[in-house]
Amino acid sequence: MDFIKFLGTAGARFVVTKQLRASGGIWISLNGTNIYLDPGPGALVKCLSSKPKLEPSQLSAIILSHKHIDHSNDINIMIEAMTEGGFKKKGVLFAPQDALDSDPVVLKYIRKYLEKVEILKEGKNYKIGGISFSYDSKKIAFIIDTLYFEELAKAYKADMLIMNISRYVPHESGEVEHLCLDDGIKLIKTIKPEVAVLTHFGMTMIKNKPWEIAAKLEKELKIKVIAASDGLTLNLEEIL
Repeated sequence: MDFIKFLGTAGARFVVTKQLRASGGIWISLNGTNIYLDPGPGALVKCLSSKPKLEPSQLSAIILSHKHIDHSNDINIMIEAMTEGGFKKKGVLFAPQDALDSDPVVLKYIRKYLEKVEILKEGKNYKIGGISFSYDSKKIAFIIDTLYFEELAKAYKADMLIMNISRYVPHESGEVEHLCLDDGIKLIKTIKPEVAVLTHFGMTMIKNKPWEIAAKLEKELKIKVIAASDGLTLNLEEIL
């Protein structure tokens, strides 16, 4: 079965540090290849306590979108688990350059356990296990932590749009690089995906009940909108 499982939907420091939502990241299984996206705090525990259990040694790759601690905290232990303690050299790590060179979050001795480390670069396509980061003729896009800008919609045309919506309203200073709900609505209206999934919630989103927001948006926009919950599994064969 092809699926996406949310092992955490926490976004922003207070929801993560208080664990109001889990912060384990996302497990993606496509065409028999397992990929882990952003192993934040608790990733390993969430894998092993998942029902059914998700076995890290079955991973082919880990994708680290950026090095913020809510995305990268468990990166080293997940690499160790994927490589069975380093005894089986395997797997690919996809990560930005600054996660490896400048104030690195991936330990150097851990990198030796991997078959390959590939640097993520804007606009480049990647493949692992014979697949790209898409599903057959359907395209799945993950918009991680970022400020909103007009070109986002052009870059993330997709059938399923998964967005980190950390804030209910924009940050007062405008300096926090997280999307707010209005940003997400603009992206959905422009991209017009078959399915939009909201995740990575900060305190203001939690207080405003993401599941109610999703239901309201689905009714207004005539597009399936899902508010991710910890442990949610999306069966791609059924949903797309």
